[in-house]
Amino acid sequence: MRKKIVAGNWKMNKTFEEADELLFDITKRLENLPSGVQLIVCPPSVYLELATDIVEEDDVELKIGAQNVSEHDAGAYTGEVSALMLSGMNMDYCIVGHSERRKYFAETHEMLAGKVDRLLEYGIEPIFCCGEVLEEREAKEHFAVVKAQISDSLFHLSYQEISNVIIAYEPVWAIGTGKTASSAQAQEMHAFIRNLLKEKYDEELAGEISILYGGSCNPGNAAELFANTDVDGGLIGGAALKADDFIKIAQSF
Repeated sequence: MRKKIVAGNWKMNKTFEEADELLFDITKRLENLPSGVQLIVCPPSVYLELATDIVEEDDVELKIGAQNVSEHDAGAYTGEVSALMLSGMNMDYCIVGHSERRKYFAETHEMLAGKVDRLLEYGIEPIFCCGEVLEEREAKEHFAVVKAQISDSLFHLSYQEISNVIIAYEPVWAIGTGKTASSAQAQEMHAFIRNLLKEKYDEELAGEISILYGGSCNPGNAAELFANTDVDGGLIGGAALKADDFIKIAQSF
């Protein structure tokens, strides 16, 4: 049975006090989650210790993830954070290859493959992002784009390794724009991704990997999106910055 997951990507938002308050608000609402739904919070790296401390002190079922990791183990890489460092902070998950990282920091397929490898080496589950920009969608290249992203960054992994990867499909044209892929468009791409996994590995593994939707998911459209056969939850941006909205999304299964 695939895990149902709602992961919140805070991006570069919140002061320390605001982050503390938001984490507190989320933890106090966890008892209202449907059974079997995994909630993940991915705050900025400077708040990761705050987040793990709150989770450990309150003994709650909330997982913490990072937003990025270096493809290097250690060395002269000013400003970077290694998988070993994240492991030492008890990180459960880490986002890899978000469209903003690809766009603003020129992350390549090869770099992302290295990041995935480092995370798995230290027992951290990657949330691997893939998706097309508007021009690629309009040119009907979206399937080829997503196939290349997944093949070049993930398909070097063994059967066991990739079983510990979560995939997040994010139509880039629907991130932060208020636009959302239709329920049919989301299902179509999620089914395509699952079929790629089936062709590379096998049907059993393809049926076990969670594939999240990551494009302007909110309390108003989450239930329709999550009702699709191959949509196993969401990677949430703006709506994850409000505890009520974030929990309502998680209640949409």
